[in-house]
Order: sequence, then structure tokens, then C-alpha cells
Amino acid sequence: MVPHLTTSLTGPLLDLEKKILDARPSIERWFRTKWMTERPPFYTSVDLRNSGFKLAPVDTNLFPGGFNNLNPDFMPLCIQAAMSAVQRVCPDKQRFLLIPENHTRNLFYLSNVAAIQKILTGAGLDVRIGSLLPEITAATTLDLPNGEKLLLEPITRVGNKLMIEGFDPCAILLNNDLSAGVPEILKGLSQPVVPPLHAGWTTRRKTLHFHAYDGVAEEFAKLIGIDPWFINPMFSQCGKVNFSAHEGEECLAANVEAVLGEVQAKYDEYGIKEKPFVIVKADAGTYGMGILTARSPDDVRGLNRKERNKMAVVKEGLEVNEVIIQEGVHTLENLNGAVAEPVVYMMDAFVVGGFYRVNTERGVDENLNSRGMSFVPLAFETDCHSPDCSGWPDAPPNRFYTYGVVARLAMLAASRELEKLAPATDVARPMAVAAE
Repeated sequence: MVPHLTTSLTGPLLDLEKKILDARPSIERWFRTKWMTERPPFYTSVDLRNSGFKLAPVDTNLFPGGFNNLNPDFMPLCIQAAMSAVQRVCPDKQRFLLIPENHTRNLFYLSNVAAIQKILTGAGLDVRIGSLLPEITAATTLDLPNGEKLLLEPITRVGNKLMIEGFDPCAILLNNDLSAGVPEILKGLSQPVVPPLHAGWTTRRKTLHFHAYDGVAEEFAKLIGIDPWFINPMFSQCGKVNFSAHEGEECLAANVEAVLGEVQAKYDEYGIKEKPFVIVKADAGTYGMGILTARSPDDVRGLNRKERNKMAVVKEGLEVNEVIIQEGVHTLENLNGAVAEPVVYMMDAFVVGGFYRVNTERGVDENLNSRGMSFVPLAFETDCHSPDCSGWPDAPPNRFYTYGVVARLAMLAASRELEKLAPATDVARPMAVAAE
């Protein structure tokens, strides 16, 4: 039902897929048990890489910006999941204030904002969009690429509440990752803020997330009887870098060498002939900035000015001083001859869809979140529009279910990560709701 993948005949991944599909009742029961005591993020997206011998998350976003790229057939799933997410935040009221990134020129991003608004409206909410931009002093209508319109309105703070003229929201929904820091207007609010302020890149680190994922992967691997390495990328951290000043180069090279050595040992153990590589990226930040591929320690020594400038700062001019050195996972997936990777979207504890990030200018061992990328919604070859159609007669194994399981593992790790980051005085955190 998912588009045909070049990896469809690769044995090791089929073995992993079969183990996951065979263990589905145990897996779903395991997830239900986890969500009885742990809080899923309001929404999450996870970038996955499928190498044919390994399927692993490589990035987890708590402020996903691609809801417009989902297959429209997934809208009922999104609405149903949104109802559950909203129930955790303010169950007895119906007004949300959605605060997006300051990307008024990025109309494709704003199409994502419109998609979120449409999902929440379908869930029975009254949703208004408030801008943090100082130049938005009056209601401003923007034309979107698909012909729709989006209304941005200025935000007013009254005491410890945010409001829009004539609109008193019960909760604040952020679609802004706070890379530039937490604005004063968002601090100390009495309204619930989701995701919480400590989910932003001012506080969050990718290494903390993957430390949490280590534990989740170990638990899950024990549940279905696999080596956790098959679903978990190795990583290390270097917190002493200054690319502009050529500082921390040996720390970086040593960590690259260490991770490459660990990966090579696993390749040798399982008879994998590929050449290992690592992805070096900023420990905080997103949008595909501050990323390079290294196949040896020498690749991070003596970087030229262009390479150093690329790594020195990320979104909102945030200076890079900490990096994660992450095992690179090859992608053998492609669509129409272009390299691709799946991205899975979730709301509350539920998978609601996904798409392929496709890049015609990148190779199987490179970051695809860069110039040349495009997005292809997941499509189904039959009339079954559910993410899991495995119960249909003669249905082939649904790889999307496998993707969804690994993505939910990353979401569970994000839940634990946020719990560790949460300040003791955080009154805006939604309460856990027992799974049925």
C-alpha cells in the first residue's frame, strides 16, 4: 500500500519487519502501558532512515512543520488524534491560540500552519493564529500557494494571559521551536503552553533525546528479541567546538573516529559490506542547518572557510558550540530514481501519516534535508486509506506500520526527555491520561 521501495527484497529488513508484524499485539499492549504513565508530546515528527539492514530514527521534531505534506486521506486520523491531544490540555474549553514561526515569507511553511488550523477546527476547536512579529500590528491576510488564505493577528498580553482582540484562548499551541530563545511574552503564562517552553532548542539537545532513546530501544528490543542496534543509531557528543575560531577540531576528530570504529564493529559482526559514515550536526537546531558527513576523522580536520561558515551558526543565528556525532544510516529508498527517506507524523500517541523527503542532489549517505529536497505524500495502491491495512485479504506487509512503530519509539523517548527537562514549577504541563 505504501509506494514500492527498492528495499522490498532486502532480507534483513524484512526479518525486522516480520518480527514487528508478528509481535503486533504485544507491541500495541506495550505502548498502551507506557502511555498510562507517560505524556506523549502534543505532536511529533520523526525522520527515519532505512538502509535495508537497519531502520532507525535520526531526528525527532517537537514542532513539526510539514502537516501540509500529508496525504489528505489521513485527515480523519489527524482529527481523531487531535481530539485526544486537546483532551489532555483543556478538556472543557474550545479555544486555541496557535503561534507559528516568524516565517511570513515562507508560504509553504504557512501552508503547514493552515493545515494544523484545519485539523484542530475539525476536532471542534476555535483556532486563531497569533504572530510574534512586531510588524504584525493588525490582522493580516496572506495568500497561500494552494489558493487558501491565512489570517495572522497581533498578540496582546493581559496579566499572565495571551489574547487576541475578542478572543480569550484556553491554551497556547506553539509551532515555533524557539531557536532564538523564549520571548518574554511567553514566560509565566497561566494558560497551558504546548509543547512546553522547555521543548524549544533554547533548552533541548539532540544528545539528551538519543540518550533517552537508548533506553527505549533497549526495552523494545528485549520485547521482540532483536539487537537494539538495528533500530538505534550510535552517537557521541563534542561540546567544545568553535568552527569560526578553529577550536575543538581534535575533540571532533576523536569522536568521529570512535563512532566510526563502533559502527565498523557492528558491520563486521553482521557481515555488512557498506562503508560506515557519521553525520556531524549541531546539538540544538533544525531546518537541516549545521550538518556535514564524515567518513574518516580527516574529514573534520582543516575545514575550509565555506564548510566552517556552514557549521558555525544555525537557524536564528544560533552559534554552534555543541555537536552530536551520529552514526550515519544509509538510505536505500528512492522514488522515481531520487534518494528518499520517510518522515512519520504523530499527534498525541497516534501515528497520523507521513511523507517521503526526496532529494535529487544527494546520495544515499548524505543529509536529505537540504537544497534540492521535495516532499511526496504517502500514497496507497488500494482503497484502504488506513495506515495499517494488514488485515485486508492478501494485503502485503505494510511497511508503514513498521515505520510507525519505530517513530513511536522516538516519540516515547521525547516524552522522557521532556520530563527530565521540565522545571519543577512547570504548571503548564498536561496531565497524563490513562490509556483505555
